[in-house]
Amino acid sequence: MLGACRSVSMPAGLPNARKAYQEACNKRSPKAEQQWSHAVVYLAGRDCGWHLLANEVESKALPAFTEIYQQYCDQVIRGEEFSIEPPQALPETSQTLASKTHNREQLDQLKQLLS
Repeated sequence: MLGACRSVSMPAGLPNARKAYQEACNKRSPKAEQQWSHAVVYLAGRDCGWHLLANEVESKALPAFTEIYQQYCDQVIRGEEFSIEPPQALPETSQTLASKTHNREQLDQLKQLLS
């Protein structure tokens, strides 16, 4: 009964849980840069875990995804709006090279570990 009520009050463009699951599984990486039918499909996939969606059988992954997705759908029905925030860029790496002394110390430590 709850599922029927949810499906009637779903806003346009918000797919059912199975279609949302399939969309989340089929999008390529980087996920945040893809076009999504609705932001909550991406958010549910992210919260469920992209690794789980890609590597678990559907009988295990779909229920986990559906639970999270339904929570987002309930929030959308209450009027909350969601967007996909691009991930923060990784910090630039330092271009400072290690000294020969430092490299020698590191090498000596490795040799001690292996002997």
